[in-house]
Amino acid sequence: MTSSLPRRPLLAALSAAPILVATGAHAQGALVNIEKRVFKMKEFRLESGTVLPDVSIAYETYGTLATDGRNAVLLTHGYTSSQHMAGRSAANGAEGSWDGLVGPGKAIDTDRLFVVSSNMLGSSYGSTNPAQANPRTGKPYGPDFPTVTLVDIVNAQKALLDGLGVKHLVAVAGPSFGGYQTFQWGVTYPNFMDGLVVVVSAPKGSGGDAAVKALIDVLAKDPNWNGGNYYDKGGIAKVLTDMRVATLKRYGIDEQLAAQFPDKAAREAEIVKRAETWSKVFDGNSLVVLRRASVAFDAEKDFAKIKARLLYVLSRTDKLFPPSIAPGVMEKLKAAGVSADYFEIDSDFGHSASGLDAAKWAPRLQVFMASLEKRS
Repeated sequence: MTSSLPRRPLLAALSAAPILVATGAHAQGALVNIEKRVFKMKEFRLESGTVLPDVSIAYETYGTLATDGRNAVLLTHGYTSSQHMAGRSAANGAEGSWDGLVGPGKAIDTDRLFVVSSNMLGSSYGSTNPAQANPRTGKPYGPDFPTVTLVDIVNAQKALLDGLGVKHLVAVAGPSFGGYQTFQWGVTYPNFMDGLVVVVSAPKGSGGDAAVKALIDVLAKDPNWNGGNYYDKGGIAKVLTDMRVATLKRYGIDEQLAAQFPDKAAREAEIVKRAETWSKVFDGNSLVVLRRASVAFDAEKDFAKIKARLLYVLSRTDKLFPPSIAPGVMEKLKAAGVSADYFEIDSDFGHSASGLDAAKWAPRLQVFMASLEKRS
């Protein structure tokens, strides 16, 4: 895919560096008091030619950037998850989704590496998204938020990394939609990283326009939908909660909670509780914007551009990206001359295996990361 670089921002601002406090638990790989930061820029040009007048990219960092700016790793998150991928949040103590993999002495070792975890453009966790006010109108963008692509998402991340002083990445790594971003990084900026870690994901989106329409049709069942202009009508929390329950079950949450909640009714109540918490934060129009980006995504056709080494990781029980797709992906990578290895997580946790069963693939990731650091 040909990169459409954003216009150089007229203004870029970084908030103060995050406070990382590794206490006596350092031996166990603890990162605590992780704070969300925001990078801001103006006049960000999208692939479509539309220029967003103001863009914010929320992010977290772990570890310290080397003086040469070449010890960094970029983490990319999933469709409906956030940039909080390691350590304990300063706000509420929540554990990052990849905390078992990222931290002092862990597979992605923050004693040596500077790790940046970026909320993607269009997401609801602090980056510019449809629920935010359009500076030209003062009202939420809503359904008028411009179409963004995986290239746009990656270009915004590149601007963030430039602002932080990152000169080269040891690796890009992420699960699910984060895997889409990782593949896109490999073909858009092939010389900027040594390694790519693509987890529970694929090199090409699916579903096309029909998948976007199907999503909108479900959201429109909420009486407050109003064509996506629901912000002053009470929101669409009910339909979002119902959707989230279905998604969590597809991701394998029944299996995840079985031991803690053996009673089916109690387990169902816990799933609904988690879905309701998410529905209060995530915006329906963000779902549409990111779904539209995902179905148009296609890095497969540009495999020959990839220069980094690649580790492709799937979960044995994942229903979204089942291991049956691995032979085809690996064959196409090999045909394109990409140096790629495959690893399968033997997990009962489906699409959530990379975080919840981190211990089952952390050794393989550690070996891969060590091989990259030797090359840097």
